Amino acid sequence: MGGQSLTIRADRKVFRKQDFIFGFTGSFRLGQLLAHSFDPPEKHAKTDVYAFMVTEFVNALRRCLQDGGFAQKHNEAETGGTFLVGYHGRLFKIHTDYQVGEAADGYDACGCGQQIALGALFASADSPPHERVAMALNAAERFSTGVRGPFHFETLEAVE
Repeated sequence: MGGQSLTIRADRKVFRKQDFIFGFTGSFRLGQLLAHSFDPPEKHAKTDVYAFMVTEFVNALRRCLQDGGFAQKHNEAETGGTFLVGYHGRLFKIHTDYQVGEAADGYDACGCGQQIALGALFASADSPPHERVAMALNAAERFSTGVRGPFHFETLEAVE
């Protein structure tokens, strides 16, 4: 159809699993594996959250994506997918090379509407969180052909 059609899917791109919130971009296979196959490890009480994410979490993620046939190898470099993870009151971005990022601004986005969403989040800094996210999604939907509702919201409690 030459890029002139679209399908609104029933499966969500944002969902909660255990103590995590996931939001993915790209292939729905990534989301299916995260939602139905990935078993996030438990963080030990004394382990730093960031250290946990870059080691135990990513190692378990790699195994899941390999077992599910999603991970790819090109010139011996393994790649997965891009997604956001909310955990322990923090927001992390997992990149295709499995690096774990945490934006200094306290918010992030991924996917084809990323730059539009980030601009809206920046411009709405004085608004309540749910309103900011809704504005970012609406702006991305308006100006990016690859972004469509319905949008689903999940929240985590802040960790002191």
